[in-house]
Amino acid sequence: MTANGPLPESDTPAFAPPGQYWRSLLLFNLYRTATAVLLLAGARVWGDTLQFGSRDMRLFLAAASAYLVFALAMFAWIRRKERFNLQLAVQIGGDVGFTTVMMYASGGLSSGLGLLLLTSLAAAGLVSRGRLTLFFAAIATIGVLLEHSYEVLRFSESGGQYVQAGLLSIAYFAIAWLAHTLAKRTLASEQLAAQREVDLANMAQVNQLVIQDMEQGVIVVDGEGVVRQSNSAALRMVEGLAGAGVIRLKDRLPALQDLFERWLRDPALVDGPNLFEIGTLRARFVPVARRRGAGAVIFLEDLARIRAEALQMKLAALGRLTANIAHEIRNPLGAISHAAELLREEQGADSSTARLTTIIRDNVRRLDRMISDVQMLNRGELAERERFRLVPYLEGFVAQFSETQRLAGSEIKLELSSDPYILFDRDHLNQVLWNLCRNALRHCSRRPGCIRLQLMRAARGNAVRLDVVDDGPGIPAEARVQLFEPFLTTDPAGTGLGLHLAREICEANGALLEYIGDNGGARFAVTCAAG
Repeated sequence: MTANGPLPESDTPAFAPPGQYWRSLLLFNLYRTATAVLLLAGARVWGDTLQFGSRDMRLFLAAASAYLVFALAMFAWIRRKERFNLQLAVQIGGDVGFTTVMMYASGGLSSGLGLLLLTSLAAAGLVSRGRLTLFFAAIATIGVLLEHSYEVLRFSESGGQYVQAGLLSIAYFAIAWLAHTLAKRTLASEQLAAQREVDLANMAQVNQLVIQDMEQGVIVVDGEGVVRQSNSAALRMVEGLAGAGVIRLKDRLPALQDLFERWLRDPALVDGPNLFEIGTLRARFVPVARRRGAGAVIFLEDLARIRAEALQMKLAALGRLTANIAHEIRNPLGAISHAAELLREEQGADSSTARLTTIIRDNVRRLDRMISDVQMLNRGELAERERFRLVPYLEGFVAQFSETQRLAGSEIKLELSSDPYILFDRDHLNQVLWNLCRNALRHCSRRPGCIRLQLMRAARGNAVRLDVVDDGPGIPAEARVQLFEPFLTTDPAGTGLGLHLAREICEANGALLEYIGDNGGARFAVTCAAG
């Protein structure tokens, strides 16, 4: 059978039956060889009791021997795998010819050797998938009728046995037709199975591609927690899933194995959302069968990626919002600030008026700063890094910050171990330090040295690390996860954008801003490239 249907009827040079056809033909020839051997052995051993060779033993033995040689010769031809239809026709012709001769040597139809052709016709029909089966039946019928007619003419046998010959011929055609019908159904089944196999292979390939391209991690485990399959996203999230041999979930991620066992034990979790958090991962279990012990498909989600996507959506919404209202807010603020200055400069203004105008001016500045922060977040300004010495810059920053915040000057302490060059945008570094020091000032004790700027070499690479440390209560552990997310603040007067903007500015300058837990308070570290 070809990929698109049954074999062609003609033996053209392009005809190339698949391997199962040649295997069937080989098995058919093995049957032929065994039949010839049994006929020879039967005639030699039980020749006196059986009818084989009853008319002419020498002719029977010669025909059986020739039949055996013929069968052995067919093995050599089958190995060449050429002209399948011709080989099958020659073999069936040999079966009919040698069987007819052995029938004659054994006394004709009464010997029962004609029944051997029933098996040959059935086998030929199945081997050839129904093609030429009726033709082979016609050849067998002609052979049997010719043999009996020769007996009638030569030995004056009774013509009544033509009925037996006719019945045997009908059996030949019946067997041939049955083999033809079964072969057609076999062909249809093979074609359907081949099509289903292609469909299943395509579906499996599509599913594999979809699973591999999923952003979620997919791990298939059995009831014992042995990993059967995983996609590339799961390999990124959980180390050690790839490799040869048996991979157990408890060896790679014990916490996930514990949750899986809990899910197996608790029936209430089967139909629920089945969401569990493991560090930065979120797991969902889906049973692979009705019986929970058969295993599960574990879907893993990276919470860091989800938070990043949520942040991007939040920033995109913020960009659209600020683009529409920033200009509208700035104009009224300018008018309010100008009116407050005019009230302050009027003659006869008392201290109460001055106090009120100061409140107006301070709140206008705070609103203006909030709008500037939001616009800067939306613009994502590029950094213009320059090379400069850090110690003189820090000394000037401390003096400016102390004067602006009206500090005595002893609250901020510089701890300098060297005077390195750094690569940073001056304005950006000023904004980052201003934000960190203002936060530290808000939570520190206001005693001398309550804020420390520590300068040191970074642990790795050609980098400089600058720490801003305060002696305040520090940041609770549960709040550190979302510390640098926008719009999250504990100060009612704050925007919740300071730390987020500071980190964004550091990243724009090729630097890193991180929070480091400290027993004595909060510690923020800025690690940047040395110049």
